Amino acid sequence: MDMPLRTVRTNIVQSIRAFRVHDLQEAARGLGHHFLYANLANAQSKQDVLDLIGQQFMLPTQVGKNFDALYDSLTDPVYKSGPQPGFISVLEHIPANAKFDKEAREQLLDIFRDTADYWGDRKIPFRCFYSFL
Repeated sequence: MDMPLRTVRTNIVQSIRAFRVHDLQEAARGLGHHFLYANLANAQSKQDVLDLIGQQFMLPTQVGKNFDALYDSLTDPVYKSGPQPGFISVLEHIPANAKFDKEAREQLLDIFRDTADYWGDRKIPFRCFYSFL
């Protein structure tokens, strides 16, 4: 089942490119990993992006505060909750507009890069795939 991911490093943030969401979901299922998906097509601002990720990833409510809270929600409490098999996350249609500019997009992706590093340090796979709107 991990055939679509055989050439993808275990702890990485990359463009979704040739992957389809359904195939990534099936790969996560086959690997026994958590599948986290957020469709951000309706987001216009940083707050919208945080709210949608929090809702669709089913994270605690404090994730909506800022990027640091998002990082905190994706790392330590999850690690402390018990053994984790791995993660495949998808951020689809990240907005590209004046309220969520290039700097905000890079900050968001940096949070997921830091999250991938966090899990990588613990030898737990964390792959994040993204696309822009």
